[in-house]
Amino acid sequence: MNPLPHPIVRVTVCRQVGTYSLYLEFDDGATRTIDFEPILSGRVYGPLRDPAQFAQVRLDPEIRTLVWPNDADFDPATLRYWDDYLPHLVARAEQLRRTPASV
Repeated sequence: MNPLPHPIVRVTVCRQVGTYSLYLEFDDGATRTIDFEPILSGRVYGPLRDPAQFAQVRLDPEIRTLVWPNDADFDPATLRYWDDYLPHLVARAEQLRRTPASV
């Protein structure tokens, strides 16, 4: 996927508002609530389907984006411009669901 041309942004606030949903604020003043459920598959994001794992999200103080203990994270621009990236993320998640896990 070619990166979309978006300005650099940072997440300033992260609050869980649903099982797989987070409310985010960005340093450019934008806010967004994201439901991550449709993209939670594969080795990196699949473990976050466990609500207890998903709830361990934190805002990294240095890179100012969301991170989880299993090393899952997102580029802040992906989060800020979620609607632009969502079709690709959902297609990739669906592809991962159809692919048998490697042994």
